[in-house]
Amino acid sequence: MISQDSKKGLRNPWFLGMLGLIVVVLAVNATFIWFATTQNRSSLVEREYNTRDRKSGAAEVSDIQSRNMLAWKTVIKQPKNILMNSPATYEISVTDREGVPVSGTMEVEAYRAADENRDFTTIFNEVSAGNYQGAISFPLKGYWELRIRIKRGEDVFEVGTDRFPVAAAS
Repeated sequence: MISQDSKKGLRNPWFLGMLGLIVVVLAVNATFIWFATTQNRSSLVEREYNTRDRKSGAAEVSDIQSRNMLAWKTVIKQPKNILMNSPATYEISVTDREGVPVSGTMEVEAYRAADENRDFTTIFNEVSAGNYQGAISFPLKGYWELRIRIKRGEDVFEVGTDRFPVAAAS
């Protein structure tokens, strides 16, 4: 006869296996929740989540339209090997749609997706009409990208580079 006081059912291997599986699943979920709440953002995410320069859809469309209306072209001469804490000289040429050099002011933001606190901005000097030059010293190794902003009067043109690696100085 089956009784409520019988403890034989708790020794059944199927029951113990299911109970063990439930405990393992709960422990793994608790570990994931702990990592999600205590660890920094993952640098493995392909597209960064940056709220500082997030724009509304209308503002983004407006920026794209103004960039397409200007149709400025940039040529960036970037060093092949970039070392941490070593100045890397960049040369950037800017021309308008007719090929006329664009004179104005240029600032270059060095952006690191893995650590927004290390972003910095450098002003480039115009060495000749439409040709800008500046040295950038990256404080950390890893992947960086540049955001170039050229301003001539009321016209503002922004362009970004692909990510590139900065190696540790030996």
